[in-house]
Amino acid sequence: MPLLLGVASETLAGERRLPVVPDVLKKYQSLGVTLQMQHGAGRPAHYADDTFPDVSWSADAAGVYSAADLVLCVQPPPAESLAAMKPGSVLVGMLQPWADAERVKLLQQKQITAFALELLPRISRAQSMDILSSQAAVSGYECALIAADHSPKFFPMLTYAAGTIRPAKVLVIGAGVAGLQAIATARRIGAQVEAYDVRPETREQIESLGARFVDTGVAAAGTGGYARELTDEEKARQAERLGKAVAQCDALITTAAIPGKRAPRIITADMVARMKPGAVVVDMAAESGGNVEGTVAGEKTWIGEVLVIGPTHIPSRMPVHASEMLAKNLYNFISPFIKDGTLALDWEDEVMAGSCLTHAGEVRHAGVKAALGL
Repeated sequence: MPLLLGVASETLAGERRLPVVPDVLKKYQSLGVTLQMQHGAGRPAHYADDTFPDVSWSADAAGVYSAADLVLCVQPPPAESLAAMKPGSVLVGMLQPWADAERVKLLQQKQITAFALELLPRISRAQSMDILSSQAAVSGYECALIAADHSPKFFPMLTYAAGTIRPAKVLVIGAGVAGLQAIATARRIGAQVEAYDVRPETREQIESLGARFVDTGVAAAGTGGYARELTDEEKARQAERLGKAVAQCDALITTAAIPGKRAPRIITADMVARMKPGAVVVDMAAESGGNVEGTVAGEKTWIGEVLVIGPTHIPSRMPVHASEMLAKNLYNFISPFIKDGTLALDWEDEVMAGSCLTHAGEVRHAGVKAALGL
């Protein structure tokens, strides 16, 4: 029997992405894989059922999860769906491995082999599979547009009959994938952009995009491409120098987040209070606690005369391309292990072994196991 790939509708409110799109489906089919899909699963991402050729259809999610050998997902499936999966079947997607010990225990009990792509090793070979980076690029782009849409000022310089309007000043905090995309997008719109990151190696990247690097004198290079925790002295020095740049900007975009951890609090209430009247703050890290004091996830909050926006489900605001990017990441991860229409997992492979959450009733990822006390 050929490998049966399953895709069900996402259940999390606000989630519109899809883990497979028609062009990527053709690639799976060329490997001898068949697809079973829940009716209407692609509709939130604007993919109608008839755009998926040669697919078997299920009226509900239970039919997909109970039949599939390999399930692809965007968000972690609900407990009833995991309970319906066949022992020994495989689950691949963004599984929020640190968030729910009970979910991990259920994966163990059901003998499900689960790959959480948040755990993907940060190595060159895994770049084409990196869901966090591809979706962060979408988020950075969207946050720049949100800032421009809510700003009471033009982003670009504008010349009109009575004179010239100066470009808005945008400050981006964090120069990971999301931050760099926010910088590039704000620059394309025409804003004057500054950016800050505690990792000193990002200075060249920021300047290559035409932005000015804000130097606070604090460097905190960490492991895995993320920043280390700052000392109290470093935090004070950072706050003093960064506060001056925050006070001068018309729009502030914060993008500092670490998977599985609470977002670092970088912008204090005092900094917000010193911002210009009408300034806009877009806190990309709102879902994980926020970088800005006063951010409310999913809300627009006025703090004095400053508008603080805490957007959620940001990649789902652009579901067509976000789904395409995500689907390609998933395909690049799993396709090397599909041979003649069957799945042949290679536990000697660094990428596969490093991304494994559970297998054969065991929690395979040491970091998750320790963090959840399993």
